[in-house]
Amino acid sequence: MNRSSSDSGRPVFPGNIAVLGGGTWATALAKLLLVNCESIGWYIHRDDRIADFIAAGRNPAYLTDVEFDVDRIRFSSDINAVCSEADTIVLVTPSPYFKAETDKITVDISGKNIVSAVKGIVPGDNELITDYMHRRFRVGTDRSLVVGGPCHAEEVAMVRPSYLTIACRDIDRAAVFAQSISGKNIHAITSTDVDGIEYAAVLKNIYAIASGIVDGLKMGDNFLAMLMSNAIREMAAFVNTVVPGARDICDSVYLGDLLVTAYSRFSRNHYFGSMIGRGYSVKAARMEMEQTAEGYYATECIHQINRRHGVMMPIMNSVYDILYRKAGPAGAVARMAEYFD
Repeated sequence: MNRSSSDSGRPVFPGNIAVLGGGTWATALAKLLLVNCESIGWYIHRDDRIADFIAAGRNPAYLTDVEFDVDRIRFSSDINAVCSEADTIVLVTPSPYFKAETDKITVDISGKNIVSAVKGIVPGDNELITDYMHRRFRVGTDRSLVVGGPCHAEEVAMVRPSYLTIACRDIDRAAVFAQSISGKNIHAITSTDVDGIEYAAVLKNIYAIASGIVDGLKMGDNFLAMLMSNAIREMAAFVNTVVPGARDICDSVYLGDLLVTAYSRFSRNHYFGSMIGRGYSVKAARMEMEQTAEGYYATECIHQINRRHGVMMPIMNSVYDILYRKAGPAGAVARMAEYFD
């Protein structure tokens, strides 16, 4: 169990924390947690990956330059064993595989803190991660937390200045987890806007695909700036309709996360969109990707959800037409631009 202090002088926090997922973002968050926690549990579904991780002292598949003290990690490919001993479970499984992975959980996790760092939506169910965990595993809303950005995993792992937002309806619980991932150059603030932040994290991946398409079409920085200014308004219109409440859409967790995902060289969604803009078919672009472009799945989910709400979303609709209706990127972007102001 993690203790309130340690002989090494590292600040640590009470309770066992477990990470579920073995990808880039999971690796970055695990590195942050180990700054403040004596040890963590870590579920990675492949035993060979765990063996290679322990032997090398680093993740053999993702962020391979980041070193770990593996003696402080309790690895397991048994998701129930990891969940059973944890007080706080950090979910970092890409949304397309989220249900398949969490369906393996048979132990009671309803009384645990559940932190979603998925930044996606449950395909098919079209539910936010926190809503799905509440319905499927009876996790209380006051125990559901969300990690928001702007926070590219690569820069977080390199301990470059990064700003995270931890959201929970119980603000004190958010503050405790914020402490557990704060450290040198890593700043964590708190919020109670759980649903708004989750939806914004889903939408920014769609808009990052749009920015990539525009980049691939070589439409220039002026047009890209216009795209982003309209994207943040579209995000605000959708989020404020679906989750009414007081929020400043210019806060870093909304606007900042949108901008970094739309512009950064680390953005998988931007790269996916740029391939389509350069002439790749959607199928070919997906096959080329080594990691998941969450925005591909998010686009269909948000399109379905917006059928109930009727928010005007020309950018999302254009991305949907390109990805799912085989619309030509140039024509779809031109139609989208007719709504810009």
